[in-house]
Amino acid sequence: MDYRYQVFLAVANNLSFTKAAQEMYISQPAVTRHIRELENTLGLALFNRKGNRITLTAAGEIVYRYAQKTHILYDELQYELGTLKQTFSGSLRLGASSTISQYVIPEVIAAFHTRYPDIEVSLINGNSFEMEQKLQENRIDLAMVENYSSKTDLQYVDFSDDEIVVIAGHTCKFGRNANGTLAELQHIPLVVRERGSGTLEVIEQYLKSAGYPLDRLNVILHLGSTEAIKNFLPRFNGIGLVSVNAIHKEIQLNTLKIIPVKGLNIKRKFRFAYPKGPLTGNVKYFVDFTKNYNTSF
Repeated sequence: MDYRYQVFLAVANNLSFTKAAQEMYISQPAVTRHIRELENTLGLALFNRKGNRITLTAAGEIVYRYAQKTHILYDELQYELGTLKQTFSGSLRLGASSTISQYVIPEVIAAFHTRYPDIEVSLINGNSFEMEQKLQENRIDLAMVENYSSKTDLQYVDFSDDEIVVIAGHTCKFGRNANGTLAELQHIPLVVRERGSGTLEVIEQYLKSAGYPLDRLNVILHLGSTEAIKNFLPRFNGIGLVSVNAIHKEIQLNTLKIIPVKGLNIKRKFRFAYPKGPLTGNVKYFVDFTKNYNTSF
């Protein structure tokens, strides 16, 4: 695919020359030059520029639509040729929820890169809702999410198991009783993730079904990441709810502890999300690789 169109897609997806430069690992003047060359070739302006803001022109909207299709076709071409030659190249844009991107998928990506060194992988993170949005906007090729809800225009495939547990700082007075109950949680200061987080969605649905909706608990703070919760709890006489995948190191270092709670068993699946239709190209390689990796692991 013509490199200028790749740069154009980066600018159109981000509506920012600066962010496009960061995404493409080139300078902002280089981005500007490529866009100007493309506009000169086509004889039409592709972006409206108003101060620091840019928008697509009518011509830009048309080019964007066809450039997206071309990008998909190019990836499929690379996939077909790679299958014949047993060589693989191209790009793969991944997006993952905070929990998955920090604690679950980096090891898989490292192994995938070893197996397919010529496939250029990029990873962005945010909460599950944000990743689904970026997928719908074609800003990523594959999302990895942790929420229960599903978008009707996307497909979902499970790839890993997870459990959400109650944790506290090692010196926290709560949890000394090994027979804690859900009813007792209502009175303990609680820290959870932000709205839009897949983790919070799973927690809310589980507690509601157990007869303890979140608004009946003593939630004193919503934090924007699991790391923030982990850093907060050792200095706070309260509890948090996080993925068990996120606390292996802290348990070993004895800075956090898991508090057993009778009747609390929050299990969930981590899921791939992608546009409806058959998997193709590097997305298929990665999905298949991850499934096999998790099985062998």
